[in-house]
Amino acid sequence: MGFREKLTESYTKNYLRKYGDRITQAQGKVMSIKIQEKSILWIFHKLIVSVVIKPDRSKNIIKCYYKKNRWFKKPEFMTLAQGHSLIIQGLKGEKGKSDRESIQVLNIINLTTKDQLVPLEGDAVKKIQQSQKIKYR
Repeated sequence: MGFREKLTESYTKNYLRKYGDRITQAQGKVMSIKIQEKSILWIFHKLIVSVVIKPDRSKNIIKCYYKKNRWFKKPEFMTLAQGHSLIIQGLKGEKGKSDRESIQVLNIINLTTKDQLVPLEGDAVKKIQQSQKIKYR
């Protein structure tokens, strides 16, 4: 095992130790999406996206948000529309905080257009879809 592999392994272990109990995944259809872009002095750009999802076979809704800050370049976001089927991977809010019920988005996989916010390796999307099908059986 080389230095690079050891470094990535230690990063993943520390990340899972810190956020392991908060990692979650939600699948459903988009009910609404709101994108806010702000720029400060044409140098600093903020992107805030709020997505409301209705999970499959459920009556409740899930609120998700994605925040990205970037210097000089505008941050990019994928195209989403109402009715698209999504899998959202992210972190639940911390206990005792006001945003406990919302999910902070780490990755979005659009099953309708086969698009991803953060590209995954080849078979990872198929494995996620199969695990979701088994979960609902």
